[in-house]
Amino acid sequence: MGEVTIRPFRPEDGETLSALVVRCLREVNSRDYPAELIDRMCAHFTPDRFRELGSERRIYVAQRDGRVVGTVSRDGNKVYTMFVDPDAHGGGIGRRLMRHIEDLARAEGHEFMETGASITGHGFYRRIGYRDVRVSDTEFGINHILRRPLRR
Repeated sequence: MGEVTIRPFRPEDGETLSALVVRCLREVNSRDYPAELIDRMCAHFTPDRFRELGSERRIYVAQRDGRVVGTVSRDGNKVYTMFVDPDAHGGGIGRRLMRHIEDLARAEGHEFMETGASITGHGFYRRIGYRDVRVSDTEFGINHILRRPLRR
């Protein structure tokens, strides 16, 4: 396997990121959520939605051997839309994506990162040093709000 590189989102990534997120939702998140909710989540993450998000926040794409294997986005110190190809789970891509945006936020002077994690992603964030702040209910179900200090 080749090296993983992280680059900024381009509008033409919309289709690829939509397909990646839908695959993750159907193959991974579906273990924790009912089919009706997964269908609503999939309908939300369209190619056009990614292009729209690309103008609202910073989206990053992880690639290996020219193939998209993950994505994450951020707005300041807030983390959004972190997904890794199910075939690449456990290979450190999610951790790399998170460190990438944490480094950028730290350089901008932010003291902590915050994310809203799904039931499915909650354990991942805990393993990389995020701590629970609260739990909220959203249109897509339970959302764990977690934070991680950004040390200088």
